[in-house]
Amino acid sequence: MTGAAPSLGTVLREWGRIGCVGFGGPPAHIALLRKLCVDDRKWIDAQEFEDAIAACNLLPGPASTQLAIFCAWRVRGRVGALVGGAAFIVPGLVAILALAALFLGDPPVWVKAAGAGAGAAVAAVALQAGTSLVPAAWKRAPAKVRWALYLGLGAVAAATVGPWLVLLLVACGVAEIVAQRVPAPGRRRVPALPLLAVGGLGGGVLLPLAWVALKVGALSYGGGFVIIPIMQADAVDNHHWMTGEQFLNAVALGQITPGPVVHTVAVVGYAAAGLGGGLLAAAIAFSPSFAFILFGAHRFDRLRAAPAVRAFLDGAAPAAIGAILGSAVPLIRELTEPWQYAVLAGAAVLALALRRGPVLTLLSAGAAGVVIVLAGGSLPH
Repeated sequence: MTGAAPSLGTVLREWGRIGCVGFGGPPAHIALLRKLCVDDRKWIDAQEFEDAIAACNLLPGPASTQLAIFCAWRVRGRVGALVGGAAFIVPGLVAILALAALFLGDPPVWVKAAGAGAGAAVAAVALQAGTSLVPAAWKRAPAKVRWALYLGLGAVAAATVGPWLVLLLVACGVAEIVAQRVPAPGRRRVPALPLLAVGGLGGGVLLPLAWVALKVGALSYGGGFVIIPIMQADAVDNHHWMTGEQFLNAVALGQITPGPVVHTVAVVGYAAAGLGGGLLAAAIAFSPSFAFILFGAHRFDRLRAAPAVRAFLDGAAPAAIGAILGSAVPLIRELTEPWQYAVLAGAAVLALALRRGPVLTLLSAGAAGVVIVLAGGSLPH
């Protein structure tokens, strides 16, 4: 550490501030954490911060959340990681649960119209998220043909098989280990925290909800939009906790609120089992991120240097990017009104051609939905 260690109160305040103003997803979170920890307070040197970004990207789940927890761990140890991680997550969680109560209840017409408009634009935002990752990933791909194959498989799986996407991501990683002839890593003890979050739950809706949340937090490589087809298949098709239109609203809410996109799982939990379900889903989904840092941060250098880990990510990472791109297909299938396709086209221009951020794109689409419905357009059914 290059600067004096902060107090826990400082960690709570500064990480909470980032949690409140962190609109725009991982790029915004990383920039804010760097400014705080490296540039302004000099708690972490630049090289260590860049290494932490790389290590967090090797882990499943929301990388920017794990980076926030790591930075807090680095400056104040395990207690700091718990305080800083919670402070980073809670503001967005409170916001998205409040909006879930509004959008999933019996809202006024203009709120329904805003949700229908923003939901129509979600597929365009997903395509923007995926395409933005392609150039850098392609450049560092060790085998271009296999990389393209994994990308295509991920896209097809996200568009078709939904909840089985996780198995495809793991299969691509294992296939790349075999292709690179890297010895498989030895067995390691898995932290018990994520598993304990599921154990002890009763049947009914809570156990399947816990499993969905665990997949989101512990088994999804790439975070963000990779988790969308997994959640959509379970929440809409398998368990019928919410309609397709409500799921689109949930994804839009996860984009326009501060904090990580994984907050979307809290809306799914709210739809399944009310406020308690939302809090349970969020707790389980974020538990692996805390476990990875609390029990594994001191091994980050070894993780990055492991050939088997690198090879696995060479296969799983392009499949995850493909899954982000493929997630647009089931999202588009949920649109029911002709005007929503027009809003989607406009959002595609904003997001893909003009390269505007997801918050502006979704807010513009929501405003368009309000105007169209108030002018006589039909609400989705």
